[in-house]
Amino acid sequence: MKLARVYHWYMADYDLLAKFYDRLMSDSSLRSNQVMRCIERYGPTASSLLELGCGTGAVLSGLSAVGSLAGMDISPNMLDIARARLPSVQFIQGDISSFDLERRFDVIVCTYDVLNHLTEFNRWISCFACTRKHLTEGGLFIFDINTVGQLNRVACEQPRVHEFDGNTVIINVSAEERPIYEWDLRIFEQVVGNQYRLHHRQVRELAVEIRQVLEAMSSDFELLDLADSAGGTPDDESERAFFVYRRQRS
Repeated sequence: MKLARVYHWYMADYDLLAKFYDRLMSDSSLRSNQVMRCIERYGPTASSLLELGCGTGAVLSGLSAVGSLAGMDISPNMLDIARARLPSVQFIQGDISSFDLERRFDVIVCTYDVLNHLTEFNRWISCFACTRKHLTEGGLFIFDINTVGQLNRVACEQPRVHEFDGNTVIINVSAEERPIYEWDLRIFEQVVGNQYRLHHRQVRELAVEIRQVLEAMSSDFELLDLADSAGGTPDDESERAFFVYRRQRS
């Protein structure tokens, strides 16, 4: 059973878990298709795209129709896998809340709740500012977040246990320091017979109200679309909020 898309492993702590990433993620083509639909609707002439928090390049692999692709992630091991998957794509190791690539893109994408992994809201604001700097005039910024309600729900659930390829993963989410939610992940990797190697990581996510995101976006951006997982209007109890912005032309 594959995990829901909320389990996006973005931070450097996940270097040792990079080899498990693709097997544990939900079907990345669903997110690639969602992004492509937005590009076809709002930016059909786009010819360059940057993904922030690109992981192993799974989403980027479904965006080749755009043309020139680039990806950024903080994890070197994730990027090694991405480069092997997409050798013609430019990959950059970096912090999505502070970067300067000295070029601009027609589209910048940040999906699988990567933003939630920035656990200080001022880093979200910094990411938005960096994105504006790297977008062409009229360029698109497409991103999603785990909502406050979704993080509350998973924190109330019992620990989840999943098996894959002879390995076992146990996931427990706690909310003792709201609005910070801590994800405790234990992967028991089968080595030989009944012997297992434990990979243990704890990752934090920040819950942010949709209102805060809308207020934080600069007047240099125009909101084009805001939807939940089913395409309706999201609120803070939705599973996910999906944003599409356009950088205003001067």
